[in-house]
Amino acid sequence: MKFLGIDLGWKSQPSGLCYLELIDNELEIADLDRKEAIADILTWIDSCVQPEEPALIAVDAPTLIPNATGSRLPDKLSHKYFGKYHAGCYPANLGLAFAERTVNFGLELESRGFIHAPTIEPQTPGRYQIEVFPHPAIVNLFNLERILKYKKGRLSDRRLELVKLYNYILNILPTLQPPLRSLRLCGSFISEIPHTGAALKAVEDQLDSLICAYVAAYWWYWGEQRNLVLGDRTTGYIVTPKQF
Repeated sequence: MKFLGIDLGWKSQPSGLCYLELIDNELEIADLDRKEAIADILTWIDSCVQPEEPALIAVDAPTLIPNATGSRLPDKLSHKYFGKYHAGCYPANLGLAFAERTVNFGLELESRGFIHAPTIEPQTPGRYQIEVFPHPAIVNLFNLERILKYKKGRLSDRRLELVKLYNYILNILPTLQPPLRSLRLCGSFISEIPHTGAALKAVEDQLDSLICAYVAAYWWYWGEQRNLVLGDRTTGYIVTPKQF
């Protein structure tokens, strides 16, 4: 089974891309990349997953937006459940500039046979897509008291928070089920967190996409036993691991 994580650029900025494959009950990083154009992202997906091949794609973006104004139900629920961690998500509605891009991306995945999976029979091969949100996933996977604030603030502070995320990925994801294969054995994995703004943003996108891909695998492996689903197919939904 293959798991793709896409930290989708909501406007025109680059998107982080991660491809994990479950081999002998371990998740291995097959690719970690960034691409800007939607066409290039779709080409990358097609190169990773052949037609009819099973895979689950987790997208950090609102691909289902039924409401013309205001907030979706999953947006509101994210604040209800994760506001205390500063992990509520941005509101999405069809009147916002990014809506056409993100909704169309979900439709492109559907046209390739990746059906929305706000419910799933665990460990059943298929072609699925889900919406995810890295902040609450990071809080719950790593048992944190608040989000890691690597998105905003001074460059030096953002870098320190990204170093924390890097170390959590390196040290904790290999201990979970399904485990991520030790990244110390992956020569192509990021070797250090950079100090300059553009390079830091590139690594941020890639690590976010890795979290998305891991959440895809976690959802497929455990289903609702160890995950929360905020919303549904009609309202839009976000899948995130439960804290344990």
